[in-house]
Amino acid sequence: MVMFTTLKLQRAISSCSNLKQVFPIKRKFSNITPLLKPTSSTQHHEPLSSSSHPINTEPPSIETPSYKPFPLSKPKSVSHYLTDTFNRQHDYLRISITERCNLRCLYCMPEEGIELSPSTHLLTTEEIIRIARLFVSQGVRKIRLTGGEPSVRRDLVDIVSALHEIPGLDEICITSNGLALHRKLPKLAMNGLTALNLSLDTLVDGKFQMITRRNGLSAVLRSLETALKLGLPKVKLNVVVMSGVNEEEVLSFVKMTKDYPLEVRFIEYMPFGGNKWSGDKMVTYEDMLSNIEVVYPEVTRLKHKPGDTAKVYQIPGFRGKIGFITSMTENFCSTCTRLRITSDGNLKVCLFGNEEVSLRDLMREGVSDSELLEAIGKAVKLKKEKHAGLGELENMPNRPMILIGG
Repeated sequence: MVMFTTLKLQRAISSCSNLKQVFPIKRKFSNITPLLKPTSSTQHHEPLSSSSHPINTEPPSIETPSYKPFPLSKPKSVSHYLTDTFNRQHDYLRISITERCNLRCLYCMPEEGIELSPSTHLLTTEEIIRIARLFVSQGVRKIRLTGGEPSVRRDLVDIVSALHEIPGLDEICITSNGLALHRKLPKLAMNGLTALNLSLDTLVDGKFQMITRRNGLSAVLRSLETALKLGLPKVKLNVVVMSGVNEEEVLSFVKMTKDYPLEVRFIEYMPFGGNKWSGDKMVTYEDMLSNIEVVYPEVTRLKHKPGDTAKVYQIPGFRGKIGFITSMTENFCSTCTRLRITSDGNLKVCLFGNEEVSLRDLMREGVSDSELLEAIGKAVKLKKEKHAGLGELENMPNRPMILIGG
């Protein structure tokens, strides 16, 4: 586990002349030394030298809670209920635990907002844990909690703790915007959280407000540095790249992987209900990679792991990695291992599919676990070989992303 006592990043800028971003260290807060600070688009500084932001990897002088390791368990094979007709075995479950969010990101939520479901329509904590136990009993090894924004749910720590007690589960992950997460992260880590994906599309204050329709970049960066301080095994940044909005910041994000054990994942802009997607706004994986190779020609593709959604690269000598989610230009359907549960309890076997089965309704009708499994198995067997491509996907109806679970 990597632990940090001092995380200094006086300046972090791209070596490209058109990407001059700075992260000066000025503020301090309890137990965490700041890693980053939001930038102003008008600031300009000299290029960064490798000696200007050393990292001390000595054990911390204060007691810092670290993640709680899983008890050892015998690996399970994925059951036939979670195996589709193309022999894809689904060992990864994403559960949305709320529709609510404290941001209003352009690509996730319609400008007019969404009509929130009555609380009685959403999964209870007990129903979430029942679903999780059932899926783990059939071979799921990884669960990710999504939303909305998971941290707005008051019992988030309790949910993570309950998941941690399920025998056979190897990973508990959260995808968060980070706005209100930093206070909960220490308790989450102590109760079993093993991975955090932070959504962060810009390092510039003004752009953050434009993309999210809210303030709060400093709070997101504080969650990032808290996660690094805690030594979570996996910390990733999700960056949705949009033409004319933030594509010129790609190299600034790449620069962050030089000294910090992050994986920055660049995501092709995808169409969902109400996000006003257009092909002109999308920046392709190939274009992003080509621009990175101009500055870092030595960037190398890493070996693809089964079930990986990202094409992962690393620059020699850099501690972190970069990845690309290429749903629009190069789908990864043939190796998909993921299933989704929406916050209102529907099983969604494909992110872009409209077919859903209400596990909530079945549970509230009093069905047994075996009957629930039969319904799950039938839905999984109906999963298509691949989702629609460009030219079709943008014209297909789908929920807003916030109602699916990011």
